[in-house]
Amino acid sequence: MSSVFDIWRWHGRIGRRRYLITGLVLFALKHNIDRLLATLFDYPWGPFNYLVFFSRGNGIAGLTSRDASFYALLVAVALPFIWIGVVLTLRRLRDAGMPLSLVILFFIPLINLIFFVILAAIPGSTTSDRPSPLSTRLGHIIPESEFGSAAFGILATAFLTAVEVVFSTNGLGNYGWGLFVGIPFFLGLSSTLIYSFHKPRPLPNCLLVATISTALVGAALFALAIEGFICLLMALPLALALALFGAFIGYVLQSRPTFAPSTLRVVSAGFLLIPGLILVEYGVDETPPLYKVTTSVVIKSDLATVWTHVVTFSQLPPPTEAIFKTGIAYPIRAEIQGRGAGAVRHCIFSTGPFVEPITTWDEPRLLQFDVSEQPRAMEELSLYNDLRPPHLENYFIARKGQFELKSLPDGVTLLEGTTWYQNRFWPAPYWRLWSDAIIENIHNRVLLHIKSLAENAPQKGT
Repeated sequence: MSSVFDIWRWHGRIGRRRYLITGLVLFALKHNIDRLLATLFDYPWGPFNYLVFFSRGNGIAGLTSRDASFYALLVAVALPFIWIGVVLTLRRLRDAGMPLSLVILFFIPLINLIFFVILAAIPGSTTSDRPSPLSTRLGHIIPESEFGSAAFGILATAFLTAVEVVFSTNGLGNYGWGLFVGIPFFLGLSSTLIYSFHKPRPLPNCLLVATISTALVGAALFALAIEGFICLLMALPLALALALFGAFIGYVLQSRPTFAPSTLRVVSAGFLLIPGLILVEYGVDETPPLYKVTTSVVIKSDLATVWTHVVTFSQLPPPTEAIFKTGIAYPIRAEIQGRGAGAVRHCIFSTGPFVEPITTWDEPRLLQFDVSEQPRAMEELSLYNDLRPPHLENYFIARKGQFELKSLPDGVTLLEGTTWYQNRFWPAPYWRLWSDAIIENIHNRVLLHIKSLAENAPQKGT
């Protein structure tokens, strides 16, 4: 028998119990070392910091030398733990009779946690051919025909997935990693494992089962007034990609002839793990990063004229952009009460006003403001009137904004509009693609309207 401390060599095998205990001990040790380092560098640190990159500025470009030193030290400390994790995972895969190439999952955030639980649930290849009584009963319930097992896998996992989605969104108001990463991955994995319980199935069929399961969950959420069409459409690329990835992992697992008795363990572990992850996320309530979007336009007009239309602008024409015809809020006009710092600007959107106290009034070059109140982000497209899922209120949070005017040669003005915002959807990089694009369209709608007003107005600076 290998020594308890034999965790450096990748040769040999390791059982699931030792793999589980060793993994938990190493994670606890690593996390506490990281917490100590974070304290020394005055950084907050929690379990979800392994999934989220933060800097005190704006992304990697905003890293200070102190921040860079902190992250470099984290990487240096992580190297021995990465080696141990890889070799233990290789030995556990070998013991379970799984392809060693699956070790790549060790490096994928959150998926590596799910993969760890799966490996801790699967018996060794020499013992996995002894089904438990529960597994035997499951085999009697799942139809043996290909169509029947596919239908059972789709309906069972879609139902359980829908329940977990409602628990996360309407129950906790949590739109995090568990919802957008964990649930879709396990949807594809579990539907595939149930479908292939009685015999291995071809990969295209496994992917098709996962696709239908994903579509069925989306249709159920739409029909039951849990979510609107546009938000489901935004989540679809991420959810479908992860469901197909889960289906591929399920296909690899089920290719081992003696894997069927482990199906119940893996499926059960997944649908117990995900609510736990969602509850942890809800309890931690991680602070989202602050993002910045800047858009510019060149206006053939002087600074003073442009400034007049920046501070307040008339009614915009109805939107022609397709994105604003989906229910996403768009600007209509701007009004202001008072002048100078302390004045209050109201930018009226299709869903209500943004209330913007002015913090900097440097006429005619810089107008800065905070956002003290904001309306809901959109009107959902739905079969039901006034559908308001929790994420419409304070999940996209505008923090502050500014307009900066720069004089260019020949009396031309460069106008830049900037918005700083937070997005409480995770994974943040994926949802930032959507929010940045929406803000860019809002900026363009306003800036182009100001450009039209200024270029057709009498020039004040001449």
